[in-house]
Amino acid sequence: MISVNTSNITSSTKSCPKIGLLYLDHVLRFFNCSNFKGWPEKIEQVVYHWGNDKQRFINEVKRKKIEVLIGNIPATAYETFRAIARELPNVRFIPSLDTQFSNKSKENVTHFCEKYQLPVPLTKIFYQVDEALEYLTHTDYPKIVKRSYGPSNYGGYFVHKVDTAEEALRLFSEKRYYPAYIQDFVPMKADIRVMLVGHQPMCAFWRRPPEGEWLTNTSQGGSMDYQDIPEEVLEIAVKASKAANAEYWACDIAVSTEDEYTILECATAFAAFPYIRDWIGQYLMWLLNPQKFTKPHIVHKNWEELGKIDSSLLRTMRHITFGQPDFSTDTGEYAPTDEHYRLLQTHYQPIEEWPSEAWNFQDMHNSLVIESKTSSGVLEQLSTEPVLDCTIEEMDSGIEEHSVVNVSAQQACLHPDDISSPDIDCSNVAGSDIDDSSVKEIPSITHDQLVTFFLGVKGIGQTLANEIVDTLSVEGTLHALNNAPQQLTTFRNLKQKKLKTILADWHAYVRD
Repeated sequence: MISVNTSNITSSTKSCPKIGLLYLDHVLRFFNCSNFKGWPEKIEQVVYHWGNDKQRFINEVKRKKIEVLIGNIPATAYETFRAIARELPNVRFIPSLDTQFSNKSKENVTHFCEKYQLPVPLTKIFYQVDEALEYLTHTDYPKIVKRSYGPSNYGGYFVHKVDTAEEALRLFSEKRYYPAYIQDFVPMKADIRVMLVGHQPMCAFWRRPPEGEWLTNTSQGGSMDYQDIPEEVLEIAVKASKAANAEYWACDIAVSTEDEYTILECATAFAAFPYIRDWIGQYLMWLLNPQKFTKPHIVHKNWEELGKIDSSLLRTMRHITFGQPDFSTDTGEYAPTDEHYRLLQTHYQPIEEWPSEAWNFQDMHNSLVIESKTSSGVLEQLSTEPVLDCTIEEMDSGIEEHSVVNVSAQQACLHPDDISSPDIDCSNVAGSDIDDSSVKEIPSITHDQLVTFFLGVKGIGQTLANEIVDTLSVEGTLHALNNAPQQLTTFRNLKQKKLKTILADWHAYVRD
């Protein structure tokens, strides 16, 4: 573990610390100043512009004398902000980088849950070619395959159910996911999202699949309701929130057909109605200066009543507060309470629990993906799956639709996605007769080559092509194309239809 200097991190008991809201270009903003209604000092804003913006960002935080920096960090910027946090030892990040560890990748969620003995589906993570192919060709099916690294699934776009080894191998060849992140398929009758603030459940709802289907995403036709959330599910979510030391948190918990519960996702980055963000703001103000601000009171299971309100109205409701009941008794016995799940203060931890030197597996291993050996004709017959056109409320992290693929194990192999990667010998993999001729290198790509790629996409001109690459940088643009396609829709005149064309052209580009 790595120790960080904590002098001046805790807030003064006599004055409010200087707050800064952390924003990133092309990333949806979770908080704004109105979520901190009543904060007496000016709330600063600092924006990270991607590319080579690290030192400028650090200098701005120091210049504005920010003591507490509040905001979620997307997966593609996580490691950069790990380094930034070490350069700002007197700044408290809320949530901390350790709390946001699960935001970065599905594999991090697995590591987190396994450490704290939280229930998860049986999961295998592979970085080595032979291990991945050995498992895929000999395991039982069906399985769930997920893209580990990246942001929200945008309606489940990056999670797939596969029923055979051939489907799994073809899927990896198409999607180029790395590492190979594979879970046992849990027959689900529903899943439940629980949102927490200060380890207290603030909202919880069921997501149920349509009749005869297994997808629970609302954007995939699933339905929602807020009634009768099992206490066991709330207990699991509270345990996870406490383990992460999370000021605010969300868990997606699968409910199997046998009424068993397993965590599918957990993170600080989640879709929330404005009044939920207001509650988080109230909590953080009390957390940072409890002498000045009173502890918020949020009624347990408030969601059962609020959930009866039309969602279009819920999206506009702000600053909801609750009164506290005052029970009287005649005989002096304890009055009933509503604090089964109490709102608790989190405490800043100066020791890094998940240092990147030990846990940044993406940078520790050569990036390997599956390379198809099928003919170009077969590849041309496979359509690119659409990016779903969904709102922020629908960007949940449920299960993806079933992507049907057909290729034999003998027609696929892993190859390096990095020019410095060594050749991989697949000839000794059980059930495979592929030799090293299946392995090829993908060359590095330059700024001008990326601009040229965008210019080749129908509907994209010189100005927009340059704007995308100049704004995101080469690295950021590649991250967007491979991991966060919705990030591209933040550019003017770039909507879902054009994004679908970009992704189809990009898949063809990297195959060639």
